Order: sequence, then structure tokens, then C-alpha cells
Amino acid sequence: MGDSAPQFRHESVSAGASQLLLPWVQELLAQAQINLSELDAIAVGIGPGAFTGVRLGVAAVQGLAVSANLPVISVVSLDAIAAQVIKTASFEKINASRFAIAIDARMDEIYWAKYEYQAVKPLPKRIGDIHLSSPEEIDLTGIQYLAGSAIAAYGDRLFISAAIAKDCLDSQVSVSALGILDCAQQMFKEGQLGDVRQLEPLYVRNKVALTTAERDLAFKKDWSS
Repeated sequence: MGDSAPQFRHESVSAGASQLLLPWVQELLAQAQINLSELDAIAVGIGPGAFTGVRLGVAAVQGLAVSANLPVISVVSLDAIAAQVIKTASFEKINASRFAIAIDARMDEIYWAKYEYQAVKPLPKRIGDIHLSSPEEIDLTGIQYLAGSAIAAYGDRLFISAAIAKDCLDSQVSVSALGILDCAQQMFKEGQLGDVRQLEPLYVRNKVALTTAERDLAFKKDWSS
């Protein structure tokens, strides 16, 4: 957890991530010339997000942390995205103090949360709970900036409660290792370390899949609309 530039690998993988993840970890450790057991802790994104990806990350960290007897740091994905948003040129230009992160949760729903940002603080502060709702139900009251994949996925359906100017939108930002690192470093300083035995994904939605009948119904609804 030093101040030197982090070594990271961020790559979009459509399939086969389970075969790539651990070799990438080994490569990064070799590049840094450090052994796994020499780390202070292992941070992992616990969601909410894609079910398979979150489960893969958590399972891999469970194995690594147990093998090296390391504590873990659980980072909420929306918090990690928020940590990256405040570093973007578009956000800095707006100088917003209140913003929201909204990501596509599939099944015609979104995960979203509100944040407060002060330049003197290292990270934005999440206000209230993480929500799961339809795009129309997001509350943008008082929000000056909106970021996340829900913008591209649902467009105008997000802006029922309030309108936000186009230059105050960021549809490209997504969860990344650097965002997780930013959150984890601050959590480490605050002593927010966890036992790997308590590590688990953050489930905002209890139901993670549709039945065949529900998929057919959703398909007919989309087709007829």
C-alpha cells in the first residue's frame, strides 16, 4: 500500500476470465517483485454487478487470502466507480458536490446510489443506501452529475424526476481495478480490514435470473412495445 504508481491490468473479457485471472495475478506479483504473502491485504469488488464476475472475483480472493493468511478489503462496485468519476476531466470541470452512479442491473432495472464530494476529502461519501429499481424510479433530485452504464442502457428513462445537462453525464466510466484500489487504500488507513471467512458478494437483488416463462413474457413485452 505504498505511494508508488500502481501496477494494474484492466481488460474487458467476454469469456474465459476464470482461466485468465490467476495468471494475471502471478504476472503482476512477478513484475512488482513481491510474493503474495508480503501483501498487506487483498481488495476485491463485491458488487453489485454481473453475478458471474462478482462471484469469480470473490472466489479467487478467498483462495488467495486463505493461502497467504491475508486480510481482505471488500469494496462496493458503485463506490469504486465514484472514486474514478471524481478524477475525470468532465467531472472536475463541473465541480459538482452531489452526484449519482447508476449501472445497468439487467432485467430492466438499475443499481444506483447518491454521493457527496468535497475536494478536501480523498473520496466521495455515499449518501444513503444502494438502490435497485426501474430506470424511471431513480431519484436525481439535487444531483449535478450522473455517471454509469445505465445512461447508455436506458437513456431518457432515467430523467423522469430531473433533467441533467449532457455535459454532466458520463456513460463510459465503469468499475476498474484502480477505483477499487483507491477505495481500498483509504479503507486500509481506516482499519477497515475483514476476515476472509466473512467475505461474500453484496446481493442487492435476491433474484439473479428469470425463469423461461418470465423471459418469454419480457420478450413479448419488448416485441409489442
